[in-house]
Amino acid sequence: MPTSLRDIAIVAHVDHGKTTLVDAMLWQSGTFRDNEDVQERVMDSMDLERERGITIMAKNMAVRYDDTKINIVDTPGHADFGGEVERTLRMVDGIMLLVDAAEGPLPQTRFVLQKALELELPSIVVLNKIDRDDARPEETLDEIYDLFIDLGADGDQIEFPVLYTIATEGQCATELGGELTDLQPLFDTILDTVPPPRGNAEGTLQMLVTSVKRDNYLGPVAIGRVEQGTLKNRQRVSMCHRDGSMETAEITALFAFEGLERVEVEEAGPGDIVAVAGVEGIGLGESLSDAEDPDPLEPVDVDEPTLSMEFRANTGPFSGREGDYVTSRQLRERLIDESRNNLAIRVEQDEASNCMVVYGRGELQMSILIEQMRREGYEFTVGMPRVITKTVDGTRHEPYEMAEIDIPEEHMGVVVERMGTRKGVMQNVTHHQSGRVRLTFEVPSRGLIGYRSQFLTDTKGTGLLTHRFEDFKPWAGEIPHRTTGALVADRRGKATGYALLNLQDRGTFFVGPGDAVYEGMIVGENNRTQDLDVNITKEKKLTNMRAAAGEELERLPPPRDLSLEESIEFLRADELIEVTPEAIRLRKRYLDPNQRKKANQHAYAE
Repeated sequence: MPTSLRDIAIVAHVDHGKTTLVDAMLWQSGTFRDNEDVQERVMDSMDLERERGITIMAKNMAVRYDDTKINIVDTPGHADFGGEVERTLRMVDGIMLLVDAAEGPLPQTRFVLQKALELELPSIVVLNKIDRDDARPEETLDEIYDLFIDLGADGDQIEFPVLYTIATEGQCATELGGELTDLQPLFDTILDTVPPPRGNAEGTLQMLVTSVKRDNYLGPVAIGRVEQGTLKNRQRVSMCHRDGSMETAEITALFAFEGLERVEVEEAGPGDIVAVAGVEGIGLGESLSDAEDPDPLEPVDVDEPTLSMEFRANTGPFSGREGDYVTSRQLRERLIDESRNNLAIRVEQDEASNCMVVYGRGELQMSILIEQMRREGYEFTVGMPRVITKTVDGTRHEPYEMAEIDIPEEHMGVVVERMGTRKGVMQNVTHHQSGRVRLTFEVPSRGLIGYRSQFLTDTKGTGLLTHRFEDFKPWAGEIPHRTTGALVADRRGKATGYALLNLQDRGTFFVGPGDAVYEGMIVGENNRTQDLDVNITKEKKLTNMRAAAGEELERLPPPRDLSLEESIEFLRADELIEVTPEAIRLRKRYLDPNQRKKANQHAYAE
């Protein structure tokens, strides 16, 4: 057992260097051998995390510094995964707030800090990327102080230590402009600022479960922190559920964390973050306690979801061709399993429309779930994201977001105009010396659905858009969504270059020559507002006259390849995304044109 213990969470906005700093801490604490081959951003273990460069799931590891064991939890940096952050903060006694010295505190920084202050956790502020040409550490530090004051921090909380780092180099300084050394000052600051666990090892056992992972050999493995008492291998414990019920179970395996590895131990005391097997049926945010005299902890609650999407089995003509799991039963079991392992996800069965309704925090969280299921071999369809409304004092309310937009000054006009049409109200404007401007808008969540791709087009890829949930406020009225119609295939077959060439004036196509299509499949975006049924399988009639067809085919533009996020943004209420392991297709909810016409007339009458 180490002579002392510290539990700390590293929190930051997306791409501020959090996982890179964890890499440097692992190396400099001696966790890896000098000749060991270790990939970059080793904590980003999921394929999706590596591809997107973001942290999605909270993960923990431990390093040794002198005689102290430091448990470090790496948390997601996007507000859509706030449920991970809220669970994680209950496992630690302090936070390390990492902020980009150029970008300053962004919406997720505010969200995480607010949760940490509510739990009265001490903070260490680390200004990273001080070597950037546009770094402005003094201004950024002032913004952080303003943020603490704005969130109601008391005198002790605002007296936080500040360190300056270059995470990619593993360097650190205690003063701005001071000598850069290794990360020893950072480790020393953690020991001085974060208090050791306060639990009594002789008291009644209390362990908070913050995540449950499935193991092929051990079954469900619950990960959490021992708050009080001593947990031993083969001990009988009470599983204290959220609804107040209790079940008895026996610990079949007990693991602690050393570096990135799980190490089997015989017992764990207060403050230890452990993995426990043998507790089948324990849920997230619930607790383990003494079997004879249980004393459960308060369950972890997370902020309510703001968005919903419908998931249903694929009923299209290509159903069952590409997926391994295609039935509605398999889809329902997978989604229910996800809701058990992710507190920010809620799943309900909609008997009327024979689909599963999934409630979550935002488009990104939904797209990550869809992509994970697609890679696991599931085949299904999803509908357009819809915001969750509630009635307050007889008035319809909807979720509002606080959006922060960082753009070059020359794009300010078009962005302000776009946000205005989406019911956004400007709250603040900050001009930076670098020629960029930061705009703060209060905007309905509906107004941001489908805006990101338009925003990147308007700012020529140079803009940054981040947002976080603010509150439920009165309904803002109608917000225009997609102003263009869809090009819909009117028969089954394969797209031909001849047909695409003749129809290219009608709009932009999502398919190319030789792609299989079916009736009701969306094959392109119409230039006009209404939908248009087209025949893209038409072939050229053979004649005995020579024609230079090759020159015409060369003028056929390549199809527009929509990503999953772009497909979600494109959707209208009467459209679905068909998701399979091999492809992502857009289709109409009703494939038959006569059924579509009746449904549109019914919707118009309502």
